[in-house]
Amino acid sequence: MASTEKISTEPTMARTSPLEHAEQFRRKSHLQSSEMVLFKEEDTRSDTTRARLSALLKRHENLKERLSRDSDKIIFERLQREFASARVSHAEEICLDEEQWNDGLIATIREKVHIEADRKALRGLTSVPSDQQQSRTAYRIKNKVIYCLDGARIGILYETFFAGEPFEPYHCVLESKSFLEKMTVLEHTVPFFLPIKEAETNFLSSNAIKFIDCVGDMLQAYVDRREQVCLVKELYGHQITELFHSLPYNMIEFVLEDYYCKITVSVRYAELVSTLPSRARVLAWPIHPTKKITILGENGGSHANSSPSRLTYAEEALTTMSLPEAYAEIVLNLQRAIRQVYPYIPRD
Repeated sequence: MASTEKISTEPTMARTSPLEHAEQFRRKSHLQSSEMVLFKEEDTRSDTTRARLSALLKRHENLKERLSRDSDKIIFERLQREFASARVSHAEEICLDEEQWNDGLIATIREKVHIEADRKALRGLTSVPSDQQQSRTAYRIKNKVIYCLDGARIGILYETFFAGEPFEPYHCVLESKSFLEKMTVLEHTVPFFLPIKEAETNFLSSNAIKFIDCVGDMLQAYVDRREQVCLVKELYGHQITELFHSLPYNMIEFVLEDYYCKITVSVRYAELVSTLPSRARVLAWPIHPTKKITILGENGGSHANSSPSRLTYAEEALTTMSLPEAYAEIVLNLQRAIRQVYPYIPRD
């Protein structure tokens, strides 16, 4: 029985005519050619998409530059001068703890600025007398400083930091027509792509503390994400072939090519107050499918894996570390991970 089974498996080749052999070879060649065409079409579509995205991001950058160069720059310079003057005019700066930072304090500050504005209006003065000016108090809570400004206004100075170093300040000025009316945002220097208007609508009238904290958290997280990308470009820019990001840096994508593979990295931040991604996707794509097929053919194999493979170790690093630290971790283990996924790739 065993010998019969052995004989029955071999005559398949013997019963195949030369014409059928030629047809099978032709079909196999056509299949490989079709795969190559498909690879080229996919690469072309991918390149076209990246080119369009790059052009769109350049237009966004130009728009951002124009906006910041004109009215926003004028507002920033004027508020910078006013807040610098306020810092000098305030006699003391009280550092608050979490318990002291509450709605009662905001109510006290609102009452002070309105009383001072009413006093000036009654006396017909154009400026506050020096003795009253010196009695002003500023309040600091973490990276925020609250000032009493002229005209019944409250000024919030937001300081930003990265890696322990100070970065650019931002300003927000609140006002209300009277002590009993709700406050509104009069002007600010918050970047236009951060939703300060939404925060004002959701929080300011009902919880001023939450509004002030929300804006501060968004600004600090934005600077943190931005500077992480800048540091990656500074340290590893020579390894990165493409890098894209949204204006608030809550979507970041970059590409690096090495070890016969193209590595595409995509991270998303679910919240604008986040400094670590909520979702990461890292894919390894074989760069040279022709070389891969040749290598497999020489070994007699037929299990060409042309589809991208996820690098889960890289995704975990991106969601648990800062971007520069995660990048270093990815590159450190990349060659080993690639060879596990694509064992046909030659060693350096």
